[in-house]
Amino acid sequence: MDIILKERVIGLGEKDDLVTVKTGYGRNYLIPKGLAMIANETNRKILANNLKFKDKREASIIAEYTEIADILKGATVNVGAKVGTTEKIFGKITTHHLAEAIKAQLNIEVDRKKITFEGEEIKTLGEYTANLDLHEKVQATVKFAVVAE
Repeated sequence: MDIILKERVIGLGEKDDLVTVKTGYGRNYLIPKGLAMIANETNRKILANNLKFKDKREASIIAEYTEIADILKGATVNVGAKVGTTEKIFGKITTHHLAEAIKAQLNIEVDRKKITFEGEEIKTLGEYTANLDLHEKVQATVKFAVVAE
């Protein structure tokens, strides 16, 4: 039985994939749960139309993220932190601090969950580099300096 997945099904495929499954699995589980629909002619045409528009949307999103990556590549963001006499930070710099600094200084909203630091935890003043996964096809690096408040 050929079906079109409406959502990602682990071990079977991603959304909008055309897959072949056993008839009982398709009719008794996937279709009643709303995870799939029968791949008849009408549904295949709808799928082709959706994929065409999805590709156009995807291209515009990638272009937007590429522009953001270019801005981040050329900028150095300053992250303020409270320090002691030995230039050691009280606590540590987290992805939340960096995301807030990027938003405040560059007016670019970045999800903190998509930021990763290179190396160890940041507990002293200095310059560092972070990696951003803006999209599965667009990655960026941003340089930032930890400065005393």
